[in-house]
Amino acid sequence: MQPDDPVADEAKRAVEAVLFASSAPMTIAEIAAHVGPDTDVRGAIDRLTGDYAGRGVVLVRRGDRWHFETAGDLAHFLRRDREEPRKLSRAGIETLAIIAYHEPVTRAEIEAIRGVQISKGTIDVLMQAGWIRPAGRREVPGRPLTYATTPAFLTHFGLSSRRDLPGIDDLRAAGLLDPVDLAFEQLEVEKPDEDA
Repeated sequence: MQPDDPVADEAKRAVEAVLFASSAPMTIAEIAAHVGPDTDVRGAIDRLTGDYAGRGVVLVRRGDRWHFETAGDLAHFLRRDREEPRKLSRAGIETLAIIAYHEPVTRAEIEAIRGVQISKGTIDVLMQAGWIRPAGRREVPGRPLTYATTPAFLTHFGLSSRRDLPGIDDLRAAGLLDPVDLAFEQLEVEKPDEDA
């Protein structure tokens, strides 16, 4: 459809209105349920994404869902003078990372990877934050519950999908991986110079 096409313009306006009024990010199917199955929702989203590029409000994709949000470079205008950040414990951070990288994962699998038992409240805190959800049960004896991340996790951490999670090379380059091993490697590099 041409950009001046009245049908395309009407579809774009309808999709824009639905996304603007929505309290949560929406999938293409959810948008189509509001505007009708004959509407070119994907085309409208593509046009809206272009229209909103560089503006104060942008149309973004998080996983398979779309929503409007404040442009990242303008977020400081919306901050309150007093923010109360929620501190996540080290156990909570480790548990969230394991779930994000290995989902769906059971409590026993999380404990095996961490090497310690998870306290009762850790998973509850992550679920209360809306970052993880129950993802069904494993078909093994005892049928343990599995956990996975949510679209809110992607939104909070500014990820389009789980594929955007940093890899091992990214973590090592940021200095977040194996600081003790890196120190030993540095020491081994320095030792040959001392012997020379």
